[in-house]
Amino acid sequence: MKKIIRNKNKGILFTVFGVSGSGKTAIAKKIKKRISYLYGPTIEVSGDDMRKTFKLNKFSQKERKKNLPLYNRFKKLITDKKINLIFSVSGHLKRDWQWTRKNIDNHVEIYIKADIHKIIKLKKKKIYLKHKKNIVGLDIKAEFPQNPDIIINNNFKKNIQLLANELIAKLRKIWVYGVVLS
Repeated sequence: MKKIIRNKNKGILFTVFGVSGSGKTAIAKKIKKRISYLYGPTIEVSGDDMRKTFKLNKFSQKERKKNLPLYNRFKKLITDKKINLIFSVSGHLKRDWQWTRKNIDNHVEIYIKADIHKIIKLKKKKIYLKHKKNIVGLDIKAEFPQNPDIIINNNFKKNIQLLANELIAKLRKIWVYGVVLS
């Protein structure tokens, strides 16, 4: 197992990604208090929060790519101030996670794996009922990292708190006393 020493002068970026409706934002909200306790001051921000704050109302692949530099500057700004950021987003593109790995010292990739067809069938997210295009995982290809640090399988049989507890347990196994084990 390779050890990576954490830069203690920077916050930790916890990127929680997955398709819309997978539970990533709900899980992110549930882990915030525990992350704050374990690793210090923490904020939780979703892709929806970013779109509302910066009035980003277009969802095409082109617009999503155009928003990446804004998201990346925001993530770097927060973590450079020694604040942890739990950032949940569905529009995860290869260009974004490659930039993040290169430019943010303390980063943990968390993938919430869920079947998009089951999400649609269970009506977990209104976007699938209202919109028929520009949806990551359907007509926009999802470009998720091939080897995320943590994978949480959400088959919708466990409640969100149990999934959050599972995530914290996995996180504590790879991030021990300021050292990331990978």
